[in-house]
Amino acid sequence: MRLASVQARARRAAEEREEPPPGPAPPSTHHSDHQFKNMKSKFFNELTHMPMPMWAIGAIVVVVLALVACLGFCIWKKCINKGKKPKKVRERKGGRGRRKKEGAGEGEEGKEGEGKEGEEEEKENFGKLEFTLDYNFTDNQLIVGILQAENLAAMDMGGTSDPYVKVYMLPDKKKKFETKVQRKNLCPVFNETFIFKIPYQELGGQTLVLQVFDFDRFGKHDVIGQISIPMNSVDLAQPLHEWRDLVGGEKEEVEKLGDICISLRYVPTAGKLTINIMEAKHLKAMDCGGLSDPFVKVVLQHQGKRLKKKKTTVKQNTLNPYFNESFSFEIPFGQIQKVQVLITVYDYDKLGSNDAIGKVWIGFGASGVGLRHWSDMLANPRRPVAQWHALCPEEEVDEALKKPLR
Repeated sequence: MRLASVQARARRAAEEREEPPPGPAPPSTHHSDHQFKNMKSKFFNELTHMPMPMWAIGAIVVVVLALVACLGFCIWKKCINKGKKPKKVRERKGGRGRRKKEGAGEGEEGKEGEGKEGEEEEKENFGKLEFTLDYNFTDNQLIVGILQAENLAAMDMGGTSDPYVKVYMLPDKKKKFETKVQRKNLCPVFNETFIFKIPYQELGGQTLVLQVFDFDRFGKHDVIGQISIPMNSVDLAQPLHEWRDLVGGEKEEVEKLGDICISLRYVPTAGKLTINIMEAKHLKAMDCGGLSDPFVKVVLQHQGKRLKKKKTTVKQNTLNPYFNESFSFEIPFGQIQKVQVLITVYDYDKLGSNDAIGKVWIGFGASGVGLRHWSDMLANPRRPVAQWHALCPEEEVDEALKKPLR
């Protein structure tokens, strides 16, 4: 027994010597749990003390996650699904391209047809003119009657026009006639007659032009439309009376009638107005030989009433006459502001009436150079003030004079 116990103790001692020394004890799970709870409570304490509420922070987190998800989806769509298009989409695009190619020819033909229709419609938009033609073989007179117009094109902003008709012969274009202006009327009635004295043998090579204009006091007159009638296509053995459609006419070139130099002088104390007709240049040729026989007529008006008139001498066969002729008029200072001076250059004709080359309006109611020249004269009493004036058609000046003055 004793020997067995001794052997047992010796065996245990040997086992103890063979066992390695124990390592450090593993950390306590209880201690680590305690640290995690401390950190969690600290984090939530900091969150509760932040100025932003909890629901706002949650919303921000949700938005950020949504943006990240969208970004990831876009990247996946762009990179992975690139180049993969559904079969139906490819078929639709291919069909559309084929239809475009096939319909190109048809589209061009359709456009041409529409263009032709549009042109026809445009041609009908100028309006119509009723006129008469007759020839008096006894007196060698071509009688042109301008009766009325219908459905004229509106040229003014208000949707109306101020039409009048200009009548002349080509290529001569020496004598022109004009109807009266019909205010704000797209269907005007004229009922005016004009006579051209032309031998019957010369008519065949000429063309009658009836040109409808829209009158504009402060600018160029716009062409509404025109009718050209070659005289060799008309049977003048019997009167002609018909309606014709107007065709688009180009703007008539502004005809240069010439210029005239005038000197004005007014002495307020004596109430004396002196008008000196100095010279003219580049006058329009009115005679067959390419020259004119010009003279100047001066008319004084006060409030539309003619006061006095004077004439210069006639200068034969010249387009650049030199006159240097003075005319004096007695005008009281109280009336000088309302005076109108009308200066007309005529071509003297021994056999018939004198033809007006051009006209100038100076003084009350005038505009442009005519008003400025008059103002310069009044601002410089007792001193002569000279100025060149461009001649205007007599009809235009007379029409402007008929309007009420401000």
